[in-house]
Amino acid sequence: MLRKAWPEASEQPLSDEDLVAAHPYPDGGDRPYVRANFVASLDGAVTHNGLSKALSGPDDQHLFRILRMVADVVLVGAGTLRIEDYRPLRLDASRRDWRRAHGLAEHPVLAIVSSRLDLDPAAATLVEAPVRPLVLTHAGAPERRREALAAVADVVECGAEEFSPAAAMAALAGRGLRRVLCEGGPRLLGTLAAADQVDELCLSMAPLLTGPGAGRIIDGPMLPAIRPLTRRHVLVGDDGTVFLRHTATRLTTAADPSR
Repeated sequence: MLRKAWPEASEQPLSDEDLVAAHPYPDGGDRPYVRANFVASLDGAVTHNGLSKALSGPDDQHLFRILRMVADVVLVGAGTLRIEDYRPLRLDASRRDWRRAHGLAEHPVLAIVSSRLDLDPAAATLVEAPVRPLVLTHAGAPERRREALAAVADVVECGAEEFSPAAAMAALAGRGLRRVLCEGGPRLLGTLAAADQVDELCLSMAPLLTGPGAGRIIDGPMLPAIRPLTRRHVLVGDDGTVFLRHTATRLTTAADPSR
């Protein structure tokens, strides 16, 4: 169970509705709001033995499912999809009921970012998806792979010669998908951050030391400048995991749902 640690501490366990209220999305706006959700060890590793799942305990998995429940679209890089062995993005009955009661579609949409389109069209993640997935790529992506994937997903061009985060956000907005949950990996987060397309970071700090070798939660292009974030809350789990929520003010000024 998760409990509040800051700004006010409490020993009272947080219910699912409490967790939803603690992670609001802004109403309206002319573009999607991008929340990134990551887990890391105390020594900064984003994986152990190549997988983030090794760092994630029951409380982190519970919050992970809550954040999926409130999102319109789950955004993930193709590499992370393969490495973490993603299953079809299907919510359980209670969470589907919650979404219907709050005016949302039964399931969030899975959106996969891939420049090379190195995805298996027969993968269960695509074929068994409850909602037709999106594959976000660019105009120069391999045509044969594009045609193969088009049978099981909507392939959307987001950029001419390389993936454009701004174009991707415009494409999601055009489909009414404004509550974005980015689940990684580090290169996708780095690409979004460098393009000023990250509004919020939810970071679970697992009480583990993993040693050297693993990367950090962000990779890819250099950021134009150091980006300060504003702490919104700190939660703690029964297993000692610390859950941090920070928001960023985009250089182009995004709304902050906590204000």
